[in-house]
Amino acid sequence: MHKAKVFIAGLLAVLGLTVGITAITTPTQMATASAKTTKTAKTPSWKQSSEKKAYPNLKKHEKAFIKVSIAKQRVYIMASKKKVLYTMICSTGKKSSPTPTGTFHIQNRGTHFYNASSKEGANYWTSFKYWGTYLFHSVPVNAHGKYVVSEAKKLGKRASHGCVRLRVADAHWIYSHVPYNMKVVIH
Repeated sequence: MHKAKVFIAGLLAVLGLTVGITAITTPTQMATASAKTTKTAKTPSWKQSSEKKAYPNLKKHEKAFIKVSIAKQRVYIMASKKKVLYTMICSTGKKSSPTPTGTFHIQNRGTHFYNASSKEGANYWTSFKYWGTYLFHSVPVNAHGKYVVSEAKKLGKRASHGCVRLRVADAHWIYSHVPYNMKVVIH
């Protein structure tokens, strides 16, 4: 019986404490707290996917391939020669360091690299030529792994050393979903 009284007294103390906390919270404080928790920083577009729709399920498209348009600075996930499944904004190579043109195939991949000589790296890379020389990858990162915003803002314009730069989400999707040996056509 004594244990039951102690339990009930403890329970009432906890409830009393909770009521006390609730009682000192004013409606203004609650509205301010709510506004602080619902306000979020907007994610930069270069971190988001290029389209608002879902990425394609490549298992449903056995003949899918990647097409890169240097003129339009776009990467297209193609179901066939004429059917586009998804379009991504990209940056291909500058005129002084062009992206190679032709037909290639997806090779190896990795989550991160950094090139000390160019002082740039990237995340979510997927190679299409020379086993790690020419890649699809995220916008550049610095030596500390932080995205270089000034370079990210160049998406849609020729800006790379020959690789195909993508928004972070797009690079991650290619890294995660595009199968080994998928055809890549660059023109």
